[in-house]
Amino acid sequence: MKKIKRQSNGWTDRVYYITRIGTLLALVMMFFPAANPAYVSGLINKNLSLFTTAISYDSLTSLAGRPLRMGWVQSGDFVVLMIGAAVLCLGIALTAVCACMSLGNLKMKHVGNWFGLAGTVTMFGGMAGIYLAYQRFCATDRPDKVYTTKLENGEYINEFPVPMYLFLALAAVLLISTLVIIVCQPKPNKEDKYEIATPYKLFLFFLPIAAFAFVFCYLPLYGWRYAFFDYNTGETLSWDKFVGFKWFTYLFENAKTRSDIINVLKNTLIMSGLGIATSWVPMAFAIFLTEIKCGWFRRFVQTFTTIPNFISWVLVYAIALAIFATDGFLNNFLTSVTGELHEVNHLLDANGIWFKMLAWGMWKGVGWSAIIYVAGISGIDQQLYEAATVDGAGRFQKMWHITVPGLIPTFCVLLLMSVAGILSNGMDQYLVFENASNKDAIRVLDLYVYQIGIGGGLVPLSTVVGMVKTIVSVILLFAANGISKLVRGESIM
Repeated sequence: MKKIKRQSNGWTDRVYYITRIGTLLALVMMFFPAANPAYVSGLINKNLSLFTTAISYDSLTSLAGRPLRMGWVQSGDFVVLMIGAAVLCLGIALTAVCACMSLGNLKMKHVGNWFGLAGTVTMFGGMAGIYLAYQRFCATDRPDKVYTTKLENGEYINEFPVPMYLFLALAAVLLISTLVIIVCQPKPNKEDKYEIATPYKLFLFFLPIAAFAFVFCYLPLYGWRYAFFDYNTGETLSWDKFVGFKWFTYLFENAKTRSDIINVLKNTLIMSGLGIATSWVPMAFAIFLTEIKCGWFRRFVQTFTTIPNFISWVLVYAIALAIFATDGFLNNFLTSVTGELHEVNHLLDANGIWFKMLAWGMWKGVGWSAIIYVAGISGIDQQLYEAATVDGAGRFQKMWHITVPGLIPTFCVLLLMSVAGILSNGMDQYLVFENASNKDAIRVLDLYVYQIGIGGGLVPLSTVVGMVKTIVSVILLFAANGISKLVRGESIM
């Protein structure tokens, strides 16, 4: 009997691969607009994914403002569609729970099967809600002429979304495989505990981080397609607007754009170079911080220098305005001391703006950046310090010959990452400090992309610049890693 049970269990384990692959495919499709089964009307933006449809009513009705105000469509239609999408997403999440629990022992798999069954039934319920919304859109009386982005013979184009068939097929496959597993899988013993192997535990701990990285780091790469189209904000992409590498050549052929890129790259490289040149400051700060023998004072200094990292750049600029503006603290102080009127607005002065930005950045981030070095110092073997003390070494000698060499590997890794991100200075700091006097010296690449994309509406051109920046950053990372391997014999990849 045990032999038969093991054979049956192994056979059903292979069926789980169908569940896992189907669930993974459904999870990925949930975030891609092209696979949105809720696109049932021309009033719905084609750039919406199923997930966005389920959580954002404003995005769902962004193209239906006038029809809703005129009463040509009812808000209830969109509410039903949103609820259906939310139920479908919930069903996918339940099947994902089943796929994760299938990595455990027999008892955990047995419970996970019911999550899978509930998930597939919920998916069918969600698709039924979407179909009901589709019927409501089709049943609504339409006027001869309605303001919308997609018209045909004076009526809205309401069509059954093709991705719905794919979701129906996925749900059917998942339902059949789950039922097969429930019927054929042997029952667990009541005395068994819920267990999962350690490698699978580690994988499940890593899974949310991987999903987060996929959604926020890799999924946005899908937006690179805008670089190959003549796209205007609010429009939908279509192949009749495909222009190939037009915007890539425009970036270098247009004289104004070319001069802007040269100026922006100069500012970016100089500010990043200053940051790299002073990247040793957090390490030095951490070393001297750990040398403070008074415990409460050391904790106070570390807390006091770490807090600025959590202050937004808008508030930092407000602080700078209160100090350096025409009627700020600095001018009032100088006026009271010298007896002469001082009304200089130091924030409008473009002279030395690179060093000013470096100073503000160091004030805001040095305490936070030192944390990793403090952790590295705590990991250095204390016997080395004891041996150095016996040999007569002083505090500075121990810092130079023990602490610094112990932190060099950490410093080199962070230095490599800084070199790879040399084109990424961030945008917030420069956006709030920018003004008419210093804009030519303070505009970095990220701020330039924001200005031409969001401010100027040139989404394809900003996408091209972002693509080039990403590719160059990857090349720099591999180059710096190769140099580190040749020089130090160590690398991070």
